[in-house]
Amino acid sequence: MSAPRRQAAAAALATALLLGGCATTGPATPGDPWEGFNRKVFAFNEAVDDAVLRPVAETYRDVVPKLVRTGVSNVLGNLGDLWSAANHFLQGKGASGLEQGMRFLTNSLFGLGGLLDPASEMGLKRHSEDFGQTLGRWGLGPGPYLVLPLLGPSSVRDGIGRVPDMAASPSNLFDDSKLSTLTTVLTVVDARASLLGVTGLADRVALDKYSFFRQAYLSRRRDAVYDGAPPAEAFEDIGDDPPSAAPAPTAPPPRPAPR
Repeated sequence: MSAPRRQAAAAALATALLLGGCATTGPATPGDPWEGFNRKVFAFNEAVDDAVLRPVAETYRDVVPKLVRTGVSNVLGNLGDLWSAANHFLQGKGASGLEQGMRFLTNSLFGLGGLLDPASEMGLKRHSEDFGQTLGRWGLGPGPYLVLPLLGPSSVRDGIGRVPDMAASPSNLFDDSKLSTLTTVLTVVDARASLLGVTGLADRVALDKYSFFRQAYLSRRRDAVYDGAPPAEAFEDIGDDPPSAAPAPTAPPPRPAPR
């Protein structure tokens, strides 16, 4: 991505954050003080998805052979592994950073540029990390939940983290604008196709899709930041029963009068 395009992406994100911060609603759900604004953006995203993204993803799934789709996913994932390795190192996880770096090199050299995935067969599994996780690793809390236009569920922390993530995305590794655009389109379509099952499940079982995706996103991100072992959440005791008072001593029964 050229400097002007990166600046435009950052400006768009900053605008979304500003609008979210200015949005006020009635009683707020804990962790989602901008729910009114978020629901409007969610509805907009749903409309775009129904009109464009979902039909394209379904056509891609139904028309493109699975072998080709797997190869596309492998190449894009391999390119993303390089940025993931960088985030492992930024989080101070040297061993896993080296493992992800070895995974990238193995698939690039012996997997036809990432088209194949011999690294997984060698035990080098993918452990994706992004800059939002890196910020969380160093103690930055997620902040309020935030739905970004077109980008979907996020939080203030993860929204900030998306700026370097976008700058390091596979489409920005190429100087050729046509190749960069093609990579962007493939990334979006591949990601949306991989979520067809999830969104289909939400359509069938969720009474409120917005709440369903909010809870799923926040739970998944909390788990990701703590590498699958988040600390136990503290629950505040509400309405503890006061200690029961000791029973009042009973007077002894009266003695019978002497005869």
